[in-house]
Amino acid sequence: MRIAVLEDDPEMAVFVTSTLSSAGHICHPFVRGRDFVHTLRRQTFDLITLDWEVPDMSGQQVLHWVRQHVADPVPVIFITSYARDSDISTILNAGADDYVVKPVAAGVLLARVDSLLRRAYKTNPSSVHETYGDFQFDLPSGEVRCKGQPVALTRREFMLALLLFQNTGRPLARAHIREVVWKQAPDIPSRTMDTHVSLIRSKLGLRPENGYRLASIYGYGYNLEQIAAATSASGST
Repeated sequence: MRIAVLEDDPEMAVFVTSTLSSAGHICHPFVRGRDFVHTLRRQTFDLITLDWEVPDMSGQQVLHWVRQHVADPVPVIFITSYARDSDISTILNAGADDYVVKPVAAGVLLARVDSLLRRAYKTNPSSVHETYGDFQFDLPSGEVRCKGQPVALTRREFMLALLLFQNTGRPLARAHIREVVWKQAPDIPSRTMDTHVSLIRSKLGLRPENGYRLASIYGYGYNLEQIAAATSASGST
């Protein structure tokens, strides 16, 4: 998962990012609240961790901004030294999903983050299959079946298709897709991603007449949308 970490204490920032990175998450640390908000206008994250006191814009102000301006309900967890009951209730009532008081053990932090991610994205780490309508993804083999029939995808196409289905209805920024699918190749040409998306659209039949729309968002990224049966039917007449 792609996680943003807003923390101005260098030692704590290293602790959080190293703890979460060790579990396979991709972490992006931020020091200043306004810089983080600026990034949120252009990029997507699967989870956000916030400290309370950071330069320019407090964690509480960032939380308010996220809940008012980010359409997708991204999960937010506070990691802060503020331990009073009134502090905790204030932040939870303001829209945070969880609250961790410093200092926190690495195992506890990771467990809280993983629990929140499971609740938010309905994932099951022990599952070897993920099913979305007519599509079944076999995770160990990297095979996709549509209505029981195998569809030939490369490993990269499989990863991209799975990411899009896992986030159906949620616009994903190009940077998000690039980091999750291409991992160690952050500077891939834009046309490479466009080509992979086009191949997935064609191979899996992700078109309105089949109940899906895989659309590009200019200057931002892509969105896979599932269309209601009535909508797709009317669009094909």
